[in-house]
Amino acid sequence: MNPLSEQINLSYEKYDFKDEIKYKHLTRKGLDEEIVRTISEIKNEPKWMTDIRLKALKVFESKPIPKWSAFDLSQINFQNIHYYASAMDGNVSEWDMVPENIKKTFDRIGIPEAERKFLSGASAQYDSEVVYHNLKKEWEEQGVIFLDMDSGLREYPEVVRQYFGSVIPMTDNKFAALNTAVWSGGSFVYVPKGVHVKIPLQAYFRINTKNAGQFERTLIIAEEGAKVSYIEGCSAPIYSAGALHSAVVELIAKKNSYIRYTTIQNWSNNVYNLVTKRAVAHENSVVEWVDGNIGSKVTMKYPCIILKGKGARGEVLSVAFAGKGQTQDAGAKIIHQAPNTTSRIISKSISQGGGRSAYRGMLKVLKGAKNCKAFVQCDAYLLDENSRSDTYPNIQIDEDTTTIGHEAKVGKIGTDKLFYLMSRGLCEKDALAMVVLGFIDSFTRELPMEYAVELNRLIEIQLEGAVG
Repeated sequence: MNPLSEQINLSYEKYDFKDEIKYKHLTRKGLDEEIVRTISEIKNEPKWMTDIRLKALKVFESKPIPKWSAFDLSQINFQNIHYYASAMDGNVSEWDMVPENIKKTFDRIGIPEAERKFLSGASAQYDSEVVYHNLKKEWEEQGVIFLDMDSGLREYPEVVRQYFGSVIPMTDNKFAALNTAVWSGGSFVYVPKGVHVKIPLQAYFRINTKNAGQFERTLIIAEEGAKVSYIEGCSAPIYSAGALHSAVVELIAKKNSYIRYTTIQNWSNNVYNLVTKRAVAHENSVVEWVDGNIGSKVTMKYPCIILKGKGARGEVLSVAFAGKGQTQDAGAKIIHQAPNTTSRIISKSISQGGGRSAYRGMLKVLKGAKNCKAFVQCDAYLLDENSRSDTYPNIQIDEDTTTIGHEAKVGKIGTDKLFYLMSRGLCEKDALAMVVLGFIDSFTRELPMEYAVELNRLIEIQLEGAVG
Protein backbone atom coordinates (compact mmCIF):
# COMPACT_ATOMS: atom_id res chain seq x y z
CA MET A 1 0.00 0.00 0.00
CA ASN A 2 1.16 3.53 -0.71
CA PRO A 3 2.49 5.03 2.58
CA LEU A 4 0.28 8.04 2.00
CA SER A 5 -2.81 5.85 2.12
CA GLU A 6 -1.81 4.65 5.58
CA GLN A 7 -1.78 8.21 6.96
CA ILE A 8 -5.48 8.84 6.63
CA ASN A 9 -8.52 6.69 5.92
CA LEU A 10 -10.58 8.87 3.63
CA SER A 11 -12.91 8.33 0.71
CA TYR A 12 -15.81 10.26 -0.74
CA GLU A 13 -18.07 8.03 1.37
CA LYS A 14 -17.03 10.29 4.24
CA TYR A 15 -18.97 13.12 2.56
CA ASP A 16 -21.68 11.22 0.65
CA PHE A 17 -24.34 10.83 3.30
CA LYS A 18 -27.75 12.46 3.62
CA ASP A 19 -29.43 13.69 6.78
CA GLU A 20 -33.15 13.42 7.44
CA ILE A 21 -33.84 16.97 8.59
CA LYS A 22 -37.03 18.71 9.61
CA TYR A 23 -36.41 22.25 8.40
CA LYS A 24 -37.37 25.33 10.36
CA HIS A 25 -37.61 27.28 7.11
CA LEU A 26 -37.72 25.88 3.58
CA THR A 27 -38.88 28.17 0.79
CA ARG A 28 -40.80 26.74 -2.12
CA LYS A 29 -38.92 26.05 -5.33
CA GLY A 30 -38.45 28.93 -7.72
CA LEU A 31 -37.16 32.48 -7.69
CA ASP A 32 -39.21 35.66 -7.75
CA GLU A 33 -39.70 38.84 -5.73
CA GLU A 34 -41.79 37.04 -3.11
CA ILE A 35 -38.98 34.54 -2.41
CA VAL A 36 -36.40 37.31 -2.11
CA ARG A 37 -38.61 39.29 0.29
CA THR A 38 -39.29 36.14 2.32
CA ILE A 39 -35.57 35.46 2.79
CA SER A 40 -34.99 39.04 3.92
CA GLU A 41 -37.99 38.96 6.28
CA ILE A 42 -36.88 35.68 7.92
CA LYS A 43 -33.55 37.34 8.62
CA ASN A 44 -35.18 40.58 9.83
CA GLU A 45 -32.85 42.64 7.64
CA PRO A 46 -32.77 46.43 7.30
CA LYS A 47 -34.70 47.91 4.40
CA TRP A 48 -31.53 48.92 2.54
CA MET A 49 -30.44 45.27 2.30
CA THR A 50 -33.90 44.21 1.09
CA ASP A 51 -33.68 46.91 -1.57
CA ILE A 52 -30.25 45.65 -2.67
CA ARG A 53 -31.64 42.13 -2.96
CA LEU A 54 -34.61 43.20 -5.07
CA LYS A 55 -32.43 45.29 -7.37
CA ALA A 56 -30.04 42.34 -7.80
CA LEU A 57 -32.95 40.07 -8.72
CA LYS A 58 -33.76 42.34 -11.67
CA VAL A 59 -30.10 42.33 -12.73
CA PHE A 60 -30.05 38.53 -12.55
CA GLU A 61 -33.16 38.25 -14.68
CA SER A 62 -31.73 40.65 -17.28
CA LYS A 63 -28.31 39.03 -17.69
CA PRO A 64 -27.78 36.10 -20.07
CA ILE A 65 -26.22 32.76 -19.19
CA PRO A 66 -22.46 32.85 -19.98
CA LYS A 67 -21.79 31.30 -23.38
CA TRP A 68 -18.00 31.10 -23.23
CA SER A 69 -17.82 28.38 -20.57
CA ALA A 70 -16.43 24.94 -21.30
CA PHE A 71 -19.87 23.66 -20.22
CA ASP A 72 -23.37 24.51 -21.44
CA LEU A 73 -25.06 26.11 -18.41
CA SER A 74 -28.41 26.56 -20.13
CA GLN A 75 -29.57 23.24 -18.67
CA ILE A 76 -29.74 24.76 -15.16
CA ASN A 77 -33.38 25.12 -14.18
CA PHE A 78 -33.41 28.10 -11.83
CA GLN A 79 -37.09 27.52 -11.03
CA ASN A 80 -36.43 24.02 -9.69
CA ILE A 81 -34.27 25.13 -6.77
CA HIS A 82 -34.95 25.85 -3.10
CA TYR A 83 -33.18 29.16 -2.48
CA TYR A 84 -33.40 29.03 1.30
CA ALA A 85 -33.29 26.07 3.70
CA SER A 86 -32.62 26.47 7.42
CA ALA A 87 -32.70 23.75 10.05
CA MET A 88 -32.53 26.14 13.01
CA ASP A 89 -32.82 29.81 13.89
CA GLY A 90 -29.48 31.54 14.44
CA ASN A 91 -26.24 29.82 15.42
CA VAL A 92 -24.52 28.74 18.61
CA SER A 93 -20.97 29.03 19.95
CA GLU A 94 -21.02 25.82 22.00
CA TRP A 95 -20.72 22.61 20.00
CA ASP A 96 -22.95 20.68 22.40
CA MET A 97 -25.81 23.11 21.62
CA VAL A 98 -25.92 22.17 17.92
CA PRO A 99 -28.86 19.83 17.12
CA GLU A 100 -27.70 16.24 17.33
CA ASN A 101 -28.36 15.24 13.72
CA ILE A 102 -26.48 18.26 12.37
CA LYS A 103 -23.69 17.79 14.89
CA LYS A 104 -23.19 14.21 13.69
CA THR A 105 -22.77 15.51 10.14
CA PHE A 106 -19.90 17.80 11.06
CA ASP A 107 -18.43 15.28 13.50
CA ARG A 108 -18.13 12.84 10.58
CA ILE A 109 -16.41 15.50 8.47
CA GLY A 110 -14.11 16.43 11.35
CA ILE A 111 -14.90 20.09 12.07
CA PRO A 112 -14.74 20.03 15.91
CA GLU A 113 -11.54 17.94 15.87
CA ALA A 114 -9.90 20.31 13.40
CA GLU A 115 -10.92 23.30 15.52
CA ARG A 116 -9.45 21.82 18.65
CA LYS A 117 -6.18 20.90 16.98
CA PHE A 118 -5.07 23.86 14.94
CA LEU A 119 -7.66 26.54 14.22
CA SER A 120 -8.12 30.04 15.64
CA GLY A 121 -11.85 29.81 14.99
CA ALA A 122 -14.37 27.74 13.09
CA SER A 123 -17.70 28.24 11.37
CA ALA A 124 -20.00 25.53 10.02
CA GLN A 125 -22.74 26.27 7.49
CA TYR A 126 -25.51 23.76 6.86
CA ASP A 127 -27.53 24.55 3.72
CA SER A 128 -28.44 28.24 3.94
CA GLU A 129 -27.41 29.13 7.48
CA VAL A 130 -24.36 28.98 9.74
CA VAL A 131 -25.29 26.67 12.61
CA TYR A 132 -22.11 26.84 14.65
CA HIS A 133 -19.54 29.57 15.11
CA ASN A 134 -16.67 30.10 17.50
CA LEU A 135 -13.59 32.34 17.80
CA LYS A 136 -10.88 31.82 20.40
CA LYS A 137 -10.77 34.51 23.10
CA GLU A 138 -7.15 35.29 22.29
CA TRP A 139 -8.26 36.91 19.04
CA GLU A 140 -11.49 38.42 20.39
CA GLU A 141 -9.43 40.30 22.95
CA GLN A 142 -7.36 41.82 20.14
CA GLY A 143 -10.47 43.08 18.36
CA VAL A 144 -10.70 40.42 15.67
CA ILE A 145 -14.25 39.90 14.42
CA PHE A 146 -15.15 36.50 12.95
CA LEU A 147 -18.90 36.11 12.52
CA ASP A 148 -21.30 34.60 10.08
CA MET A 149 -22.31 37.22 7.52
CA ASP A 150 -25.87 37.54 8.87
CA SER A 151 -24.56 38.33 12.36
CA GLY A 152 -22.07 40.73 10.83
CA LEU A 153 -24.93 42.59 9.18
CA ARG A 154 -26.87 42.78 12.48
CA GLU A 155 -23.94 43.79 14.68
CA TYR A 156 -21.88 45.93 12.28
CA PRO A 157 -24.39 47.24 9.73
CA GLU A 158 -22.41 50.35 8.75
CA VAL A 159 -19.23 48.35 8.05
CA VAL A 160 -21.16 45.83 5.96
CA ARG A 161 -22.99 48.59 4.12
CA GLN A 162 -19.68 50.30 3.30
CA TYR A 163 -17.96 47.23 1.84
CA PHE A 164 -20.80 44.93 0.65
CA GLY A 165 -20.60 44.82 -3.15
CA SER A 166 -17.67 47.26 -3.24
CA VAL A 167 -15.34 44.67 -4.78
CA ILE A 168 -17.90 42.60 -6.72
CA PRO A 169 -20.91 44.68 -7.80
CA MET A 170 -24.18 42.90 -8.49
CA THR A 171 -23.81 43.85 -12.17
CA ASP A 172 -20.54 41.91 -12.49
CA ASN A 173 -22.11 38.71 -13.83
CA LYS A 174 -25.34 36.72 -13.68
CA PHE A 175 -24.28 34.56 -10.74
CA ALA A 176 -22.95 37.47 -8.68
CA ALA A 177 -26.38 39.06 -9.14
CA LEU A 178 -28.07 35.81 -8.09
CA ASN A 179 -25.96 35.61 -4.95
CA THR A 180 -26.68 39.24 -4.08
CA ALA A 181 -30.42 38.58 -4.39
CA VAL A 182 -30.58 35.42 -2.26
CA TRP A 183 -27.35 35.33 -0.22
CA SER A 184 -27.38 33.63 3.16
CA GLY A 185 -24.60 32.69 5.56
CA GLY A 186 -20.92 32.97 4.77
CA SER A 187 -18.29 34.72 6.87
CA PHE A 188 -17.60 38.26 8.04
CA VAL A 189 -13.99 38.76 9.10
CA TYR A 190 -12.44 42.00 10.33
CA VAL A 191 -8.83 42.17 11.53
CA PRO A 192 -7.79 45.45 13.21
CA LYS A 193 -4.67 47.42 12.40
CA GLY A 194 -1.45 45.56 13.18
CA VAL A 195 -3.08 42.36 14.48
CA HIS A 196 -1.59 39.09 13.21
CA VAL A 197 -3.95 36.10 13.44
CA LYS A 198 -1.25 33.44 13.46
CA ILE A 199 -3.45 30.35 13.13
CA PRO A 200 -6.08 29.93 10.35
CA LEU A 201 -9.78 30.65 10.63
CA GLN A 202 -11.96 27.98 9.03
CA ALA A 203 -15.42 27.75 7.52
CA TYR A 204 -17.10 24.59 6.25
CA PHE A 205 -20.06 24.60 3.86
CA ARG A 206 -22.40 21.64 3.54
CA ILE A 207 -25.37 21.23 1.19
CA ASN A 208 -27.81 18.58 2.44
CA THR A 209 -31.13 19.42 0.75
CA LYS A 210 -32.11 17.90 -2.58
CA ASN A 211 -32.61 20.50 -5.36
CA ALA A 212 -31.00 23.09 -3.14
CA GLY A 213 -28.85 26.14 -3.63
CA GLN A 214 -26.20 27.51 -1.33
CA PHE A 215 -25.33 31.18 -1.71
CA GLU A 216 -22.97 32.18 1.05
CA ARG A 217 -21.46 35.67 1.10
CA THR A 218 -18.01 36.22 2.57
CA LEU A 219 -16.35 39.55 3.34
CA ILE A 220 -12.83 39.78 4.78
CA ILE A 221 -11.23 43.11 5.72
CA ALA A 222 -7.61 43.34 6.89
CA GLU A 223 -6.69 46.77 8.19
CA GLU A 224 -3.21 48.29 7.81
CA GLY A 225 -0.48 45.86 8.82
CA ALA A 226 -2.93 43.06 9.72
CA LYS A 227 -2.47 39.41 8.76
CA VAL A 228 -5.02 36.61 8.45
CA SER A 229 -5.41 33.19 6.81
CA TYR A 230 -8.84 31.73 6.08
CA ILE A 231 -9.61 28.17 4.98
CA GLU A 232 -12.89 26.85 3.61
CA GLY A 233 -14.06 23.35 2.76
CA CYS A 234 -17.17 22.24 0.88
CA SER A 235 -19.11 19.01 0.34
CA ALA A 236 -22.54 17.62 -0.54
CA PRO A 237 -24.20 14.20 -0.83
CA ILE A 238 -24.97 12.73 -4.23
CA TYR A 239 -28.61 13.02 -5.35
CA SER A 240 -30.18 12.20 -8.69
CA ALA A 241 -30.97 15.89 -9.02
CA GLY A 242 -28.33 18.59 -9.06
CA ALA A 243 -27.58 21.36 -6.60
CA LEU A 244 -26.31 24.88 -7.20
CA HIS A 245 -23.53 26.57 -5.26
CA SER A 246 -22.99 30.21 -6.15
CA ALA A 247 -20.89 32.10 -3.61
CA VAL A 248 -19.45 35.60 -3.64
CA VAL A 249 -16.21 36.35 -1.78
CA GLU A 250 -14.81 39.88 -1.36
CA LEU A 251 -11.39 40.59 0.19
CA ILE A 252 -10.02 44.02 1.12
CA ALA A 253 -6.32 44.12 2.01
CA LYS A 254 -5.35 47.54 3.34
CA LYS A 255 -1.80 48.98 3.30
CA ASN A 256 0.94 46.50 4.36
CA SER A 257 -1.62 43.79 5.19
CA TYR A 258 -1.73 40.09 4.26
CA ILE A 259 -4.67 37.82 3.40
CA ARG A 260 -4.46 34.19 2.34
CA TYR A 261 -7.70 32.49 1.28
CA THR A 262 -7.56 28.70 0.87
CA THR A 263 -10.32 26.53 -0.59
CA ILE A 264 -10.49 22.74 -0.76
CA GLN A 265 -13.67 22.03 -2.70
CA ASN A 266 -14.96 18.47 -2.85
CA TRP A 267 -18.57 18.89 -3.95
CA SER A 268 -20.36 15.78 -5.18
CA ASN A 269 -20.47 15.29 -8.96
CA ASN A 270 -23.98 16.73 -9.37
CA VAL A 271 -23.22 20.22 -7.99
CA TYR A 272 -22.89 23.28 -10.21
CA ASN A 273 -20.13 25.30 -8.55
CA LEU A 274 -20.35 28.83 -10.00
CA VAL A 275 -18.38 31.20 -7.81
CA THR A 276 -17.13 34.79 -7.97
CA LYS A 277 -14.08 35.66 -5.83
CA ARG A 278 -12.16 38.94 -5.94
CA ALA A 279 -9.68 40.89 -3.82
CA VAL A 280 -8.41 44.46 -3.74
CA ALA A 281 -4.80 44.82 -2.61
CA HIS A 282 -3.70 48.26 -1.43
CA GLU A 283 -0.16 49.64 -1.05
CA ASN A 284 2.46 46.97 -0.21
CA SER A 285 -0.21 44.44 0.75
CA VAL A 286 -0.21 40.76 -0.18
CA VAL A 287 -3.18 38.63 -1.26
CA GLU A 288 -2.88 34.90 -1.95
CA TRP A 289 -5.57 32.57 -3.26
CA VAL A 290 -4.84 28.84 -2.79
CA ASP A 291 -7.59 27.04 -4.66
CA GLY A 292 -8.21 23.27 -4.86
CA ASN A 293 -11.07 21.93 -7.00
CA ILE A 294 -11.67 18.19 -6.87
CA GLY A 295 -15.44 17.67 -7.02
CA SER A 296 -18.60 19.09 -8.70
CA LYS A 297 -20.31 18.46 -12.00
CA VAL A 298 -19.04 21.75 -13.32
CA THR A 299 -16.88 24.41 -11.70
CA MET A 300 -16.47 27.96 -13.00
CA LYS A 301 -14.11 29.83 -10.70
CA TYR A 302 -11.50 32.48 -11.43
CA PRO A 303 -10.17 34.15 -8.26
CA CYS A 304 -9.18 37.73 -9.04
CA ILE A 305 -6.76 40.20 -7.46
CA ILE A 306 -6.79 43.91 -8.25
CA LEU A 307 -3.36 45.30 -7.38
CA LYS A 308 -4.55 48.81 -6.59
CA GLY A 309 -1.70 50.16 -4.44
CA LYS A 310 1.97 50.54 -5.36
CA GLY A 311 4.14 47.63 -4.29
CA ALA A 312 1.17 45.26 -3.84
CA ARG A 313 1.68 41.57 -4.55
CA GLY A 314 -0.81 38.94 -5.66
CA GLU A 315 -0.56 35.20 -6.12
CA VAL A 316 -3.02 32.56 -7.27
CA LEU A 317 -2.06 28.91 -6.87
CA SER A 318 -4.66 26.43 -8.09
CA VAL A 319 -5.14 22.76 -8.84
CA ALA A 320 -8.12 21.11 -10.53
CA PHE A 321 -8.99 17.44 -11.05
CA ALA A 322 -11.60 16.60 -13.71
CA GLY A 323 -12.84 13.03 -13.60
CA LYS A 324 -15.64 11.23 -15.41
CA GLY A 325 -18.56 13.55 -16.12
CA GLN A 326 -16.76 16.58 -14.69
CA THR A 327 -15.81 19.97 -16.13
CA GLN A 328 -13.32 22.09 -14.21
CA ASP A 329 -13.26 25.54 -15.85
CA ALA A 330 -10.92 27.35 -13.48
CA GLY A 331 -8.16 29.91 -13.55
CA ALA A 332 -7.27 33.35 -12.29
CA LYS A 333 -7.42 37.07 -13.00
CA ILE A 334 -4.86 39.66 -11.90
CA ILE A 335 -5.07 43.35 -12.75
CA HIS A 336 -2.05 45.60 -12.17
CA GLN A 337 -3.33 49.13 -11.57
CA ALA A 338 -0.34 50.56 -9.68
CA PRO A 339 3.45 50.75 -10.19
CA ASN A 340 5.93 48.21 -8.81
CA THR A 341 3.29 45.53 -8.33
CA THR A 342 4.07 41.83 -8.64
CA SER A 343 1.94 38.82 -9.51
CA ARG A 344 2.23 35.09 -10.03
CA ILE A 345 -0.31 32.57 -11.31
CA ILE A 346 0.43 28.84 -11.05
CA SER A 347 -2.32 26.54 -12.37
CA LYS A 348 -2.20 22.72 -12.45
CA SER A 349 -4.89 20.43 -13.83
CA ILE A 350 -5.41 16.70 -14.24
CA SER A 351 -8.06 15.12 -16.50
CA GLN A 352 -9.07 11.48 -16.62
CA GLY A 353 -12.04 9.28 -17.55
CA GLY A 354 -13.29 11.73 -20.16
CA GLY A 355 -13.15 14.71 -17.80
CA ARG A 356 -12.47 18.20 -19.12
CA SER A 357 -10.30 20.83 -17.49
CA ALA A 358 -9.74 24.37 -18.69
CA TYR A 359 -7.42 27.13 -17.58
CA ARG A 360 -9.08 30.49 -18.20
CA GLY A 361 -6.94 33.40 -17.10
CA MET A 362 -6.56 37.13 -17.51
CA LEU A 363 -3.48 39.18 -16.75
CA LYS A 364 -3.79 42.91 -17.32
CA VAL A 365 -1.25 45.72 -16.76
CA LEU A 366 -2.80 49.17 -17.08
CA LYS A 367 -1.08 52.23 -18.52
CA GLY A 368 0.90 53.97 -15.80
CA ALA A 369 1.49 50.78 -13.79
CA LYS A 370 5.24 50.99 -14.32
CA ASN A 371 7.85 48.39 -13.43
CA CYS A 372 5.41 45.56 -12.85
CA LYS A 373 6.46 41.93 -12.79
CA ALA A 374 4.15 39.05 -13.68
CA PHE A 375 4.48 35.33 -14.26
CA VAL A 376 1.89 32.81 -15.47
CA GLN A 377 2.35 29.03 -15.57
CA CYS A 378 -0.39 26.57 -16.51
CA ASP A 379 0.41 22.86 -16.70
CA ALA A 380 -1.95 19.99 -17.50
CA TYR A 381 -1.81 16.19 -17.38
CA LEU A 382 -4.10 14.03 -19.52
CA LEU A 383 -4.41 10.49 -18.17
CA ASP A 384 -6.27 8.92 -21.10
CA GLU A 385 -7.32 9.44 -24.71
CA ASN A 386 -10.87 10.54 -23.84
CA SER A 387 -10.01 13.44 -21.57
CA ARG A 388 -9.46 17.03 -22.58
CA SER A 389 -7.56 20.10 -21.44
CA ASP A 390 -7.93 23.65 -22.78
CA THR A 391 -5.99 26.84 -22.11
CA TYR A 392 -7.48 30.30 -22.63
CA PRO A 393 -4.86 32.86 -21.55
CA ASN A 394 -5.68 36.55 -21.96
CA ILE A 395 -2.70 38.84 -21.46
CA GLN A 396 -3.08 42.61 -21.94
CA ILE A 397 -0.01 44.78 -21.34
CA ASP A 398 -0.37 48.56 -21.73
CA GLU A 399 2.91 49.53 -20.07
CA ASP A 400 6.26 48.84 -21.79
CA THR A 401 8.22 48.69 -18.51
CA THR A 402 6.54 45.40 -17.60
CA THR A 403 8.51 42.18 -17.09
CA ILE A 404 6.35 39.16 -17.89
CA GLY A 405 6.80 35.43 -18.26
CA HIS A 406 4.31 32.80 -19.49
CA GLU A 407 4.63 29.03 -19.64
CA ALA A 408 2.07 26.40 -20.65
CA LYS A 409 2.48 22.63 -20.93
CA VAL A 410 0.00 19.87 -21.72
CA GLY A 411 1.05 16.23 -21.83
CA LYS A 412 0.57 12.64 -20.85
CA ILE A 413 2.44 10.83 -18.11
CA GLY A 414 5.46 9.19 -19.72
CA THR A 415 5.61 5.42 -19.67
CA ASP A 416 9.30 5.74 -18.78
CA LYS A 417 8.39 7.35 -15.45
CA LEU A 418 5.89 4.63 -14.62
CA PHE A 419 8.32 1.91 -15.72
CA TYR A 420 11.07 3.31 -13.50
CA LEU A 421 8.84 3.46 -10.41
CA MET A 422 7.37 0.00 -11.08
CA SER A 423 10.89 -1.40 -11.44
CA ARG A 424 11.47 -0.16 -7.90
CA GLY A 425 8.60 -2.26 -6.55
CA LEU A 426 5.52 -0.03 -6.89
CA CYS A 427 2.36 -1.34 -8.53
CA GLU A 428 1.07 0.64 -11.52
CA LYS A 429 -1.67 2.37 -9.49
CA ASP A 430 0.75 3.60 -6.82
CA ALA A 431 3.30 4.63 -9.44
CA LEU A 432 0.65 6.73 -11.20
CA ALA A 433 -0.41 8.28 -7.90
CA MET A 434 3.19 9.18 -7.05
CA VAL A 435 3.71 10.95 -10.40
CA VAL A 436 0.43 12.87 -10.14
CA LEU A 437 1.00 13.88 -6.52
CA GLY A 438 4.48 15.04 -7.44
CA PHE A 439 2.93 17.12 -10.23
CA ILE A 440 0.77 19.03 -7.71
CA ASP A 441 3.38 19.13 -4.96
CA SER A 442 3.88 22.89 -5.34
CA PHE A 443 0.22 23.28 -4.39
CA THR A 444 0.02 20.83 -1.48
CA ARG A 445 3.16 22.31 0.10
CA GLU A 446 1.17 25.51 0.65
CA LEU A 447 -1.52 23.72 2.70
CA PRO A 448 -1.58 22.94 6.42
CA MET A 449 -0.46 19.34 6.87
CA GLU A 450 -3.93 17.95 7.64
CA TYR A 451 -5.37 19.49 4.47
CA ALA A 452 -2.43 18.38 2.34
CA VAL A 453 -2.85 14.77 3.45
CA GLU A 454 -6.59 14.90 2.81
CA LEU A 455 -6.19 16.46 -0.64
CA ASN A 456 -3.60 13.88 -1.66
CA ARG A 457 -5.87 11.07 -0.50
CA LEU A 458 -8.80 12.50 -2.45
CA ILE A 459 -6.62 12.60 -5.58
CA GLU A 460 -5.59 9.00 -4.98
CA ILE A 461 -9.24 7.97 -4.76
CA GLN A 462 -10.02 9.76 -8.03
CA LEU A 463 -7.11 7.92 -9.68
CA GLU A 464 -8.32 4.47 -8.68
CA GLY A 465 -10.22 4.08 -11.94
CA ALA A 466 -7.36 5.30 -14.10
CA VAL A 467 -5.48 1.99 -14.23
CA GLY A 468 -6.56 -1.37 -15.53
